[in-house]
Amino acid sequence: MASELDLTTFRALSFDCYGTLIDWETGISAVLGPWAREQGLDIGNEELLGAYAEHEAAVERETPELRYPEVLAAAFQRAGASLGGQVSQEWAARLGSSVPDWPAFPDSADALTRLGRHYKLIIASNVHRDGFAGSNRQLGGDFAAVLTAEDVGGYKPAENHFRAIDRTLAGLGIERTALLHVAQSLFHDHVAAKREGLRSVWINRRQDRPGSGATPAPSQEWSYDLEFATMAEFADAVDQAFGAPPAG
Repeated sequence: MASELDLTTFRALSFDCYGTLIDWETGISAVLGPWAREQGLDIGNEELLGAYAEHEAAVERETPELRYPEVLAAAFQRAGASLGGQVSQEWAARLGSSVPDWPAFPDSADALTRLGRHYKLIIASNVHRDGFAGSNRQLGGDFAAVLTAEDVGGYKPAENHFRAIDRTLAGLGIERTALLHVAQSLFHDHVAAKREGLRSVWINRRQDRPGSGATPAPSQEWSYDLEFATMAEFADAVDQAFGAPPAG
């Protein structure tokens, strides 16, 4: 998407983490795939992720007080039933406890280091504190704030994270207009960014695959100001805007 966005005018970046920095689809598939084979279901990973997506969003919407491991377990059980399989408590718990094992995208840690030279970095994630702590052992991010669903009492695209971001910005002495939201999920983040009047960057990690994977397709209006295929490409654009030498 073409934009005249001046990246040097922003002072803070807020990030969705899972799908943007952490490859949650690979992490989820590592559990759903073996389960499907055990059940004798001839279903590929993309179909499994698509079946799972709507159920996770529904559980988050219906029971926002649940911690993310319980959301994962409940969504897995609902998705399994919709596919004609049975998800045992053991399988459900396996997915629920898997977040710290989900791999980071190869470019995430370096991109965060580079972006941190220019902006304050804020995490706004739908996971729980322990899950993100495990993920950050891979990312090594230096974040001004980490706002999880457990902290804010709800799940995006609801407003809870964005009210917490507003409070965080006030504490940092940063105007809301100086925040840029960075995310992969149109459903969770770019719908909300449009609703909240925030400028945003789409990290289109799935650009070479059809469908929306583990994320439901958005049913409300969404927008974004810039699009990149990877975090590395975004960090390159920021470095160029600030006149920094290219990576490598």
